[in-house]
Amino acid sequence: MLLDEVAVSFPVYQAGSRSLKKRALFHGSGGRIGRDAHQRIIVEALRGVSLSLKRGDRLALIGPNGAGKTTLLRVIAGIYEPERGVVRTRGRISPMFDVSLGIDAELSGYDNIRIRGLLLGLSPRAIEQHLPDIAEFTELGGYLDMPVRTYSAGMILRLGFAVATCFEPEILLMDEWILAGDAHFLSRAELRIKRFVGHASVLVLSSHNLDICRRWCTKALWLDQGQVRAFGPVDEVIADYSRSASS
Repeated sequence: MLLDEVAVSFPVYQAGSRSLKKRALFHGSGGRIGRDAHQRIIVEALRGVSLSLKRGDRLALIGPNGAGKTTLLRVIAGIYEPERGVVRTRGRISPMFDVSLGIDAELSGYDNIRIRGLLLGLSPRAIEQHLPDIAEFTELGGYLDMPVRTYSAGMILRLGFAVATCFEPEILLMDEWILAGDAHFLSRAELRIKRFVGHASVLVLSSHNLDICRRWCTKALWLDQGQVRAFGPVDEVIADYSRSASS
């Protein structure tokens, strides 16, 4: 995977430049505020971001809120198109931004498994092959035949998590680490997520939990106001980031 001088900005409408800048400075907003060629106010979410990852790399995206971490994940996933720069990826992108994405409360658990699987890019045949494993892992039993509106929030999370982790990813993108359900289910989920992440060719994880970053990642990219402050071995970059945050 290669990113070369990637830039992304968002226009801000119906906002005066002076009041906008005051609010952004006061709240520590990420991204630089400027104007584009049409004199529209814009927030530069990413500015000249470059990096290269190879098979086996596990990258942590770190930085304060608004630094551009989620924007970068969405650029890699193809959700946002950069206005400048190049993004090259090889392999299927598996974005894990919301494990409950696509769940319809009026449909049964089984129907939702099939819909969620399609959203993840699985074929109908592959979904049917995974169905017994998913159903067993959720421990929802007969509830899978019932509308999801009858589920508790924890049951919905189990359903989404089981589907999201049923396949072998290639390029895995995660916006915060996945946690699911009560203590009993969490212990089972931890084993499943270890296997799931271990099968990925490349992992890109955005997280504020630096311990998780150290545990799962080999490299780190420190973003600050849309720019790269540091890129390298995870322990070194986290140490630099921690010193900066405490100073």
